[in-house]
Amino acid sequence: MKRSKLDKALLDAMSSNPDNWKWSLVYVNKNDPRLIVPKLSSLGWTFNFASPYSYITLILIIVIAIAFANYIK
Repeated sequence: MKRSKLDKALLDAMSSNPDNWKWSLVYVNKNDPRLIVPKLSSLGWTFNFASPYSYITLILIIVIAIAFANYIK
């Protein structure tokens, strides 16, 4: 199912709201269903740290990087 333009506008408004950004670097909004959101002031993306899936994803990335680093030794 496609999101409507209203949904996209609401999500964009949530991610551009400075109150949802801690220290201007960390995005935390439990009402935002997205795992990855665009950064506030620069290019790129960041995790929504209100979602437990963001922590699981970060742990998996670290485990894979460590395993790969040990594999290529």
